[in-house]
Amino acid sequence: MNEQGPTHIPDPVVAALAAADEEWAVVAAAAADSKLGTATLVLDVGDALAVTGHFIITNGNNSRQVRAIANEVEHQVKIVGGPSPIRTEGLESLDWVLIDYGDFVVHIFSEEARGYYQLERLWKDCEQIDWRALVPEELQHAIGGAKVADEAPADDGFGSSTRPPADPSADPVVERAIW
Repeated sequence: MNEQGPTHIPDPVVAALAAADEEWAVVAAAAADSKLGTATLVLDVGDALAVTGHFIITNGNNSRQVRAIANEVEHQVKIVGGPSPIRTEGLESLDWVLIDYGDFVVHIFSEEARGYYQLERLWKDCEQIDWRALVPEELQHAIGGAKVADEAPADDGFGSSTRPPADPSADPVVERAIW
């Protein structure tokens, strides 16, 4: 009897990115997005940090969704042949879950924590990878989340800048953030 059920079927976008030999950070971002992670982005922090190459940043709307995103990232990356996490932290509080894969780190926040810590702002000088552009055209309809604008950084009034989402009203965390 075949024990494989729906839980062993990879998300089509995740599977397509893995099959195209995209970086595992991009695959993890797609996995987070598949569980409705909000404003999921990938930052290339390799030139700024010696310990990892990429940060994936996303958030859930509540603690149950934060846990679901964390579980989905681990599960989807594993079933498409990706690496296992070295460590996972934050599953007790579910305010900020960090999944460390070595070459990349997934940060899954609650809405409040993402607005408070603003990792995008802290790492604003690092290149943002447009992982959505790497998704095959026939699967573009399957990706969601708020996209981040490609325009020049906006002034936050404090002498620094960051990239706001293309549609801030689509992301309640960004809507409350101080740009």
